[in-house]
Amino acid sequence: MPGEKRSAIVFPKNQKVLSQLGENIKLARKRRNYTQTLISERTGLSRLTIRRIEQGDAKVSMGHYVAVLGVLGLVEDLAKVASDDELGRKLQDIKLLSKQK
Repeated sequence: MPGEKRSAIVFPKNQKVLSQLGENIKLARKRRNYTQTLISERTGLSRLTIRRIEQGDAKVSMGHYVAVLGVLGLVEDLAKVASDDELGRKLQDIKLLSKQK
């Protein structure tokens, strides 16, 4: 329906990963002695959104997570995601090896 927001379906295993990400962000903020208010001011996001990010809320946009990671100086860590695609390389190697026969 027009105007209706859709939510991503997040399975429990993946929600655990998001929760861990949120916890890591919260710990990074606390290590820097930053308050949720400071993060809110620097990102332009509400304190509620900061709290939801720290809880690993799947409904918060990726861009908001990036904004918070940017304030914490950790945004470059996202570039590491999937950079070492072990499964993809194995699948590609299998395909390459089967062509040699």
